Amino acid sequence: MTDAEAAFIAAARSNDAARFALITEPYRRELQVHCYRMLANYEDAQDMTQETFLRVWNRRETFRGHAALRTWLYRIATNACLDFLAKRNDRTPVPAELPGEGSEVHYLQPYPDRMLPEDPQESVVARETIELAFIVAVQHLPPRQRAVFVLRDVLGWPAPKAADALDLTVASVTSALQRARVTMRERLPGRRLDWRRPATHELSDDERDVVKSYMDAHERNDVEGLTALLRDDLRFTMLPDPGTLVVTARDAVDGWVSHGLFQHGYDDWRCVATTVNRMPAAALYLRAPGAQEHRLFTIAVLRVVDGKITELTGFDAADKPWLGLPATL
Repeated sequence: MTDAEAAFIAAARSNDAARFALITEPYRRELQVHCYRMLANYEDAQDMTQETFLRVWNRRETFRGHAALRTWLYRIATNACLDFLAKRNDRTPVPAELPGEGSEVHYLQPYPDRMLPEDPQESVVARETIELAFIVAVQHLPPRQRAVFVLRDVLGWPAPKAADALDLTVASVTSALQRARVTMRERLPGRRLDWRRPATHELSDDERDVVKSYMDAHERNDVEGLTALLRDDLRFTMLPDPGTLVVTARDAVDGWVSHGLFQHGYDDWRCVATTVNRMPAAALYLRAPGAQEHRLFTIAVLRVVDGKITELTGFDAADKPWLGLPATL
C-alpha cells in the first residue's frame, strides 16, 4: 500500500471531510479529463467529477487498498458517467442535416488547456486523445464500448482490470474493444490509432503561423486572406447551433459573408491566440457600433494540415467563463 492509499484510508476512518477532500483533490483534474472523454462536454464533465467525489465520500469505507487508489477512483468516475448517459437521450450524435455527412455532436464543448492535469500519466494528457476529432469519434461508441475503449486503449488498463471496473467478463471487454476499434478506424481514417505510443503536446510552427494569419485576416477584415488559409475540403461547424455544418471552403466563406462577416456591425475585431484540447485556437472579440469595448464573441478551434485549415469548429464563447478568457478587451 502506498503512502497516499494509507493516508486515504486513515482520512476515511476519521470521518474528517476536510482532510478527506485534501487527499482526493489532486486527482480531480485527471478524473475530469476522463469524464470529458466519456461525455464530450466540459460542464457535464465538471458535474460528473463532482458526483464522483460525492460517491467516493459515501463509499470511502469500502476502499481496502486491494486495488490502487487511482484505479478505484477511475472506476467510480466511469460508472458515474455511464449512469449519466443512461438517463440522457440528448447525449448521442444526431444525423447531420447535410446529406451524406454522417452525424454531428451538438453538445460538444472545448476543453481549456489550463484545466488539464500536469501530466500525472502521459496517457491522460496526450494531445492525440484530447483533440476534438478524437473526442467526437469516441461519442459514436455505445456508452459501455466507450468506457472499455477509454480504459483499455487510452489509459492502457489490462483487460482484467477494465473488466473488474465495469463488472464485465474479460471476454466481454475484449469483444467490446474490438468493435470499438473498428468504429474508431472508420471515424478517424488515416489518423493515429496507437494511443499509447509517445504523444505530442506542443503546437507546430505551422499551427502557430496559421492561427496568427487567421487572426490578422479577421482584424483587417480581409475575406480573401481568410479564404486563402482554408483547404478546399474544409469542414466547418458552429456549436451548439444545429444545421451549421458545411464541407467546402467556398460554402463556409459564402455563409459567413451572407451573415454579415466583415460588414457593418461585424467589422471591428480583435483576436487573442489560445489553445483548447491542445489545438490552436483564436478567441474573437467584436466591438459593436458605438461600444467602448470589444466583447468576447466566439472561439475558433483550428485543425491545421500542411499549413492550411482543414477543420474549423466555432463555439459560442460568451457563456463559458471556464475558458479563462477575458470577457472584454
